[in-house]
Amino acid sequence: MSMYRQLWLAIIVSMLLALTGSLFASLLSARAYLEQQLSMKNADNASALALSLSQQHPDPVTVELAVAALFDSGHYESIRIHDPNGKLIVERVASTGNPGAPEWFVRHLPIDADPGQAQITSGWTQFGTVTLVSHSRFGYEALWTSTQEMIAALALASFIGGYMGSLILRRLRRPLQAVIDQAEAITNRRFISIPEPDVPELRQLAVAMNTTVARLKTMFEDEAARLETVRREANFDPLTGLANRDSFIAQLRSSLEGENSTGGTLFLIRVADLIGINKRLGREATDDLLRRVAERVGSGGQANAESVAARMNGADFALLLPGQTAGREVAEALLQALIGTTEPFVDGGPSAYIGMGAFKHGSSLGGLLSQVDAALIGAEADGVNAVREIAIETDDDAPRSADEWSQMIRQALDRHWVRLVSFPVVDMQSRLLHGECPLRLKFAADDEWLPAGRFLPVAERLGLSPELDLAAVALGLADLERQPALNGLAINLSASSVAAADFLHKLDALLKKHRAAANRLWIEVAETGVLKHVDAFRSLCALLRIYRCQVGVEHFGRQFSQIGQLHDLGLNYIKVDASFVRRLDTNPGNQAFLKGVSAIAHNIGLLVIAEGVVSEAELTALSAVGFDGATGPGVKVAAAG
Repeated sequence: MSMYRQLWLAIIVSMLLALTGSLFASLLSARAYLEQQLSMKNADNASALALSLSQQHPDPVTVELAVAALFDSGHYESIRIHDPNGKLIVERVASTGNPGAPEWFVRHLPIDADPGQAQITSGWTQFGTVTLVSHSRFGYEALWTSTQEMIAALALASFIGGYMGSLILRRLRRPLQAVIDQAEAITNRRFISIPEPDVPELRQLAVAMNTTVARLKTMFEDEAARLETVRREANFDPLTGLANRDSFIAQLRSSLEGENSTGGTLFLIRVADLIGINKRLGREATDDLLRRVAERVGSGGQANAESVAARMNGADFALLLPGQTAGREVAEALLQALIGTTEPFVDGGPSAYIGMGAFKHGSSLGGLLSQVDAALIGAEADGVNAVREIAIETDDDAPRSADEWSQMIRQALDRHWVRLVSFPVVDMQSRLLHGECPLRLKFAADDEWLPAGRFLPVAERLGLSPELDLAAVALGLADLERQPALNGLAINLSASSVAAADFLHKLDALLKKHRAAANRLWIEVAETGVLKHVDAFRSLCALLRIYRCQVGVEHFGRQFSQIGQLHDLGLNYIKVDASFVRRLDTNPGNQAFLKGVSAIAHNIGLLVIAEGVVSEAELTALSAVGFDGATGPGVKVAAAG
């Protein structure tokens, strides 16, 4: 039984005992008063009758007439007159009638008044003794009326007392419930503070809980800051603050091979005559130049939230713009910015050269780098500031216009030319955790199935990603219902879908329809999308908790410095970006970073899963740093035994 029910029960029982005791005490007191009054009335009336008869020189006839006249008034229960020898002279007894109160009331609260007695004399001679009992029905009527009035008054008092008690309990319950919610939030990996109540004891409890939460937040933030330092040391160039070569190559590989990769444009930038500048101006000036160039290169991708800028070696920089194939304008603007930046450092010669090329999902990493590097060499061979571009790869069969894309995607949805493919996500013993299920669609019955990276960027621009994501969730729930033994399926949602006006309402209806299977559904959103739409993602997490879905963040780690925004979301797992996993076995810096990520995630109850694992050596390294699972081409599911 809850504390509130126990308090209510205690209040009710106490009030019942108090009110019942008050009622009985009042009834007994009223009955005693009525008995006293009736006894006095009997004595007075008996004396009055005796005196009246004594003055009339009584005889039996006179006495009988006087008694009859008095009895007929209806106020008496009995009147008797006995002679001095005890012989009955006159007797009048009222028949049993309505007592003026319920029978059970009369039976349990009898009014026993003493009869009145007086002597009747005739001169100096005693004529007889009169015994008189007044009717008690008037007493019962008064007592019953008084009882009803007291019950009504006590009921009103009980109602007022109960209302006041409910106000007091409500005042106590709100802060207590806030503390309970805060404790539950901590167990759900959300750190929230609560207002301090006015009740002193509860204020002390709230202060203690808030202090605990503040300490947890501080520990979380301190550890996150330390890990951010480790991450930057392992993945960023110390002079310029841009990504280093290994980190850039890993992220470029993800853009080429990732399931949701959308292609993009690669730029290689070279500062002209860096060796000569170093000889003329010295190392300090050269370092200043490199920092300025890095700032310009980094600014070149600001329009793309997923852009990556890097310093590849001494004079070479790189810029990756995922999902963007029309990069000529970016390159020309970047070149002009570099010319202005390097002007104080060059001696009338060229400032920079840029080689660029667009790529699509599945392109060869080595082939792309060699082609763009050849373009860079060609630009440098011209001997002037120049941009050289390799031929852009295109898909002749792809739709050409936004209207055509919209029509084809809607047709695929209407004709159910959509399906899920599944990739295993396993624990470190190679047991299946869940299937990662990206969406595929085709534009004709006999067409090939297109990966998400081919259509999702266009769908987002056209506002169609919510429909595609809802279709993916519906397919996943249907698969879970058909396969009760399946551990779970993970569906990736677009950040633009999560932020769409009516998406959560439609998702709620879908989950409600398939409630039995919903608790095996894993929902994940990319880190960049989560941080871009934190409030919308928080609402998504709240909805998914109702259906006990697992909620996670994929491609985690690239924006680790903003991890403080995720502490109160109630996540279940994170999937660490493949760029940190690639060649982990030979990268001590990333090993230290991922070991810290694993520790801080486990402290708040999160599963930690690696993306893009390609080798047994990476799996072994992941196990050593404390990861719980992995996915990627190098992952295999252990045979059931």
